[in-house]
Amino acid sequence: MTVALTAVALFLVSTPAFAQDGGMSAGAGFGLGAGLSMGLAALGCGMGQGRATASAVEGIARNPQAAGKIQTPMIIGLVFIETLVLFTFAFGFMVRTSAFGG
Repeated sequence: MTVALTAVALFLVSTPAFAQDGGMSAGAGFGLGAGLSMGLAALGCGMGQGRATASAVEGIARNPQAAGKIQTPMIIGLVFIETLVLFTFAFGFMVRTSAFGG
């Protein structure tokens, strides 16, 4: 595992070292960073939404009379979780437009 991470790190660092002109390479990382941040945010939010929904359904299955009391906080929690993805999308869009000028 350590060898693979070292190889990836060397691969990423060696590319700018061999570059003749760094004019366009400075903006190339912005798109990659925006895409990775959106992907990681979507991954984390998907896992969080799955766990929240599973816990709520399990609670409703154990006590069906509490469905109304469980459903409202679950929906509010899902809204907060989904907001992270929307903020990440907006941040990635702002970084892209500021890096490439349009």
